[in-house]
Amino acid sequence: MSTPEHHDDLPFEGLKVVDLSQGVAGPHCGMLLAQNGADVVKVEPPGGDWGRAIGAQYGDFCAYNIAFNRGKRSVALDLKSEAGLDAAKRLMAGTDVVVENYRPGVLRRFGLDYEALKTVNPDVVYVSVTGFGQAGPKSKLPATDSILQSFSGLMSVNRDQSGLPQRIGVLAIDVVTGLYAFQAVSTALYKRATKGGGRHISVSLMESIGAVQAGKMIEFHLEGAEGKKPGVPVATFETADGYMTINARRDSHFKSLCELLGCTELLGDPRFETAASRLQHEAAIMPVLIEKITSWTNAELDAALTQHDILHGAVNDYADYFADEHVRSVGAVSWLEHPGTGPIPIHRIPGLATPSSGLLARSPALGEHTEEVLCELGLHA
Repeated sequence: MSTPEHHDDLPFEGLKVVDLSQGVAGPHCGMLLAQNGADVVKVEPPGGDWGRAIGAQYGDFCAYNIAFNRGKRSVALDLKSEAGLDAAKRLMAGTDVVVENYRPGVLRRFGLDYEALKTVNPDVVYVSVTGFGQAGPKSKLPATDSILQSFSGLMSVNRDQSGLPQRIGVLAIDVVTGLYAFQAVSTALYKRATKGGGRHISVSLMESIGAVQAGKMIEFHLEGAEGKKPGVPVATFETADGYMTINARRDSHFKSLCELLGCTELLGDPRFETAASRLQHEAAIMPVLIEKITSWTNAELDAALTQHDILHGAVNDYADYFADEHVRSVGAVSWLEHPGTGPIPIHRIPGLATPSSGLLARSPALGEHTEEVLCELGLHA
């Protein structure tokens, strides 16, 4: 029987968490609590967290489930059964933190909502993660990362060359929402430690991605839909064997880039003397740079731009990132064995060491810890 690991150097050692959430946003919050030392019990329905089936499956697991449930213990409970509901209530009565992402009002029907729980556990920190929040016309609507990318305006500022709004190909809103939830839980725990008392925290996908876009929203209000471009050239260029993003908007960088590429005729043109004038005449500059850069390989251009101290970055895929000398030298990615998948890349969480083995290094199989957790409650599986 595996028991929770003890990590005396982690801040949340001894903290008990019940994670009722599914998918990515809530589980990400729970995973961050676990990686900081908390004993996180993930309560799943007998069929499993629906987040286990995002994309390709590997037995009980998928990529997102592995990434955002590491360090937890899994308990499979049927909340519609008397025994399952009783076990959940016992767990929550003795916990410090609850994380849940049911639609508003659902857990109230089971007596597992904050108002019910605080009568027996007044110091509990209870975080509810939803799509649109606890109130308002859209509060009961289902919401996913892709829906909120569309709703929040994010896709309007991410368009392809034809102007078609594009979805970002990672679950960015879910992940960011988990970060905001973790931050809110952490500050609530600090308040409880210094002043006492629990609280109910509401974190929504809508508010989270809105907060991320705060600067862009102010820019939109002040400057309109197009906004002011950061400068010219600030763009991604096609090279002979890939793509390179270059930011040479400063006068010194623009001069160095033109000299490097052999287009010094641009430097003698008064239309391109200042950053402001280059913005006005972008259409005359970009075709020249595009033509020159297509003859360079990524490696050649990277070396030359680095030598001339011009801001740039190759457009990598994940294999490129894993193999990058800097990524490898700082240990940003570790390769860990995981049941059902074999070796997988695990990116380090900023500020934390990546565990190499044990409970913190892997996510649990469905119901893997049901028996041991129920025994701790004095119940039988």
